[in-house]
Amino acid sequence: MSIQIIPAILPNSFGELEEKMTQVNGLVPMVQIDICDGNYTPKATWPYRKPDDSFDAIMREERGMPFWEDLDFEVDLMARNPEALIPQWVTAGAQRIIIHADSTDKLGEVIALCKDLVEVGVAIGLTTPLEKVLPYASDISVIQCMGISKIGFQGQNFSEQVYEKIKEVRNALPDMEISVDGGVTLENADLLIEAGATRLVVGTAIFGETDIHKAISDFQDLAV
Repeated sequence: MSIQIIPAILPNSFGELEEKMTQVNGLVPMVQIDICDGNYTPKATWPYRKPDDSFDAIMREERGMPFWEDLDFEVDLMARNPEALIPQWVTAGAQRIIIHADSTDKLGEVIALCKDLVEVGVAIGLTTPLEKVLPYASDISVIQCMGISKIGFQGQNFSEQVYEKIKEVRNALPDMEISVDGGVTLENADLLIEAGATRLVVGTAIFGETDIHKAISDFQDLAV
């Protein structure tokens, strides 16, 4: 499998989302937008921080997501009762919606709802039993292994436990696309790929750099 580099955007506002998508448009084919509802996570992000006219306009299909014609996006949906929000992101044009296995007691039902509308992925934490996801493997397109202990925050310390988690997924599901999200850097990227990751979701190590073009290029060079 080829290695994909996916910039991760944790937007506090539509303006921040637009700015960061501007910075990577033309450099990558896809971004991941990290969406927090403020229930499953301590803090909410755009568009759930407060009433948002921009998102309302997208829901009414009066406007599109930034660069919707040029840049695909997937949504990392960190939310309780994700089934209530999935239709919104389908309307917004998400190519894939990633559900956190620990966010719902109805994972199978949520995946069933999702797969009829959009590609679905499942995120697992460092301590999430893989057995929670295995029954639905044929219905999902990616498993995302979280490299940090607390979701919803960029810039956290990376946990080396994720290497074993990736290996566990790869051994159980040899053909599955495996993302790793959280704490990904140029320093640990090779080991993540060696463990079996095929998609590196990168936030701070791209957007925290002065030269974003070079940061992405450096990751892409590792992925060759």
